[in-house]
Amino acid sequence: MELTLLGTGAPTGLPRPDCPCAACATALGPDARAATALLIDGTLMLDLTPGAAFAAARSGHSLSGVRQVLLSHPHDGPPVEVPAGLVSPGRVPDGSELALLTGHRVRALPMDSPGTGYEVTGPDGERLLYLPPGAAPAGFEEAERPYEMVLADIVDRPDAAARLRAVGAIGATTDLLAVHIDHDVPPGPELTRRLAAAGARAVPDGTTLVVGAYEDVPDVPRRTLVLGGARSGKSVEAERRLEAFPGVLYVATGGTRGGDTEWSQRVALHRERRPGSWNTTETCDLAPLLAQDGPPLLIDCLSLWLTYAMDEVRAWDDAEWAGGGERALREKVAALTEAVRNTSRTVVAVSNEVGSGIVPATASGRRYRDELGRLNTAFAAECEQVLLVVAGQALVLRG
Repeated sequence: MELTLLGTGAPTGLPRPDCPCAACATALGPDARAATALLIDGTLMLDLTPGAAFAAARSGHSLSGVRQVLLSHPHDGPPVEVPAGLVSPGRVPDGSELALLTGHRVRALPMDSPGTGYEVTGPDGERLLYLPPGAAPAGFEEAERPYEMVLADIVDRPDAAARLRAVGAIGATTDLLAVHIDHDVPPGPELTRRLAAAGARAVPDGTTLVVGAYEDVPDVPRRTLVLGGARSGKSVEAERRLEAFPGVLYVATGGTRGGDTEWSQRVALHRERRPGSWNTTETCDLAPLLAQDGPPLLIDCLSLWLTYAMDEVRAWDDAEWAGGGERALREKVAALTEAVRNTSRTVVAVSNEVGSGIVPATASGRRYRDELGRLNTAFAAECEQVLLVVAGQALVLRG
């Protein structure tokens, strides 16, 4: 089954008309995207967009052989003009199946927002799933086998991929393609990096792909350390990296700090950001979690874990530090990094980067700064990817 993406952008296209944002200003040339539309084997078209005939011609195809046009979502604005000779677009009711004379079968799947998802099975049995913009499957049942290809709004609805992974509809070899791409993420390397973290990729308009042919599916890093200063966006970056995966266990190392209203507000904001399918545990005992099999771990954060560890060894007291506290802390850090080295789980950890700021005025403050630098260095050595977040922008240090 051959698929040509006549467009890969949001319904208004990219750049958006009259939008002055930085993403739209740089979405030029190959980074410009028309509204998403798919041409399958030259006979089935999913979503009809302005300029579809010209887009097909630019990619070396014609719409003359199209026998069915299906719409996946309500189209705002003026009606899209149907090119001469093209059949009128229609829609398949949720749960119904349409059989084409060409041997293709189309099944309509319900979404959690206005729109319809389409499962297309080719004459040889290969399958693709196409989801409308801003939508995720509703009530999706356990899949018999993964799809060969899934096209979805990965940037705006990463939880759609998480739901599909949870039921086995996305597997290790599924080609996960981002479509309906809007101006939420700057085009180019940042979009590529963001999608790769979800195991997805994007292709330019006009690209033709063979469904079922093995593609270079991005490898999701198994262990990642996200560093950054205060309010740099490091926690948001870490959470974003796991939004497309189900059943994530969020490991909060900060405790509750009863009576601290400001801390409670911080904790509440973090909880509101997390997907509802995630679970949370509050602990600093990280080694047992790393030793277990299970869903991905998001550890937030190592700097608070270090505070707990230094409290345990009474590192703030100079005499205790010199009399064995330093050695005990080194052993704790070594045990943690050993657990990270041996873990089979996907891990994303957050830590503060404090070594570039003002030198602390107290000996204990300088001790903490130094030990955090050592911890970050040791932990990073065990990770396939290390990021530094500055002003909300993620810089890849490794991976």
